[in-house]
Amino acid sequence: MIMSALIPGAKPISEMELAPGSLVNIPHVNWQEFESILQELGESRAARIAYSNRTLEIMIPLPEHEIQSDLISDMVKILLKVCGIKYQPFGSTTFKKEGTAGVKPDACFYIKNYRSMIGRRRLQPEDPSPDLALETDVTSKTTLDAYGAIEVPEIWIYDSGKLTIYLWENDQYITSNISPTFPTLPIINLIPATVERAWEIGSVEALEEFEVLSRAEAQRRKG
Repeated sequence: MIMSALIPGAKPISEMELAPGSLVNIPHVNWQEFESILQELGESRAARIAYSNRTLEIMIPLPEHEIQSDLISDMVKILLKVCGIKYQPFGSTTFKKEGTAGVKPDACFYIKNYRSMIGRRRLQPEDPSPDLALETDVTSKTTLDAYGAIEVPEIWIYDSGKLTIYLWENDQYITSNISPTFPTLPIINLIPATVERAWEIGSVEALEEFEVLSRAEAQRRKG
């Protein structure tokens, strides 16, 4: 159905009704068509998008996806505060490499480059990639190709109760049990445990517990 949106005179994508949980892959999309679709959808769109190798993926998230994504984003903010790390959040901004790839993470953060992004209302071609991007996989699997084209240094992907950390090294993503952003904390254990806890007691209380636990763990590992 979405394929027809690329044919002149067809119904625009923004007018098509896609239910939460829908996943659509559109092959043979050139860069101009991709840019046109982004403009049509608008930056405030709920849809998640990824574009690489001339293939566009559009996913309409379920509530499960949104709840977990917001929760993990809030946990990152808590960890950054606990560790005394300054940052600039960029939410689910769409990042692009001209003519090659585009991706809209569930959330992302500038950390090393946060100062240069303060006050930035629109991305500029010379802007760096975010230092950390988050993805939650429920109805679809994150494609790393688009992130590789943009060279995002660190990606967290939460899928079915497991957190996987990907690091960009030597022009490819490798998995790691340690986050270079939080090298002293057991991130791959803390994050999944809190997500599961939130389903039992709610996000607010789970985040309160997470902050207490994170502070205690950080203090313990300090010595």
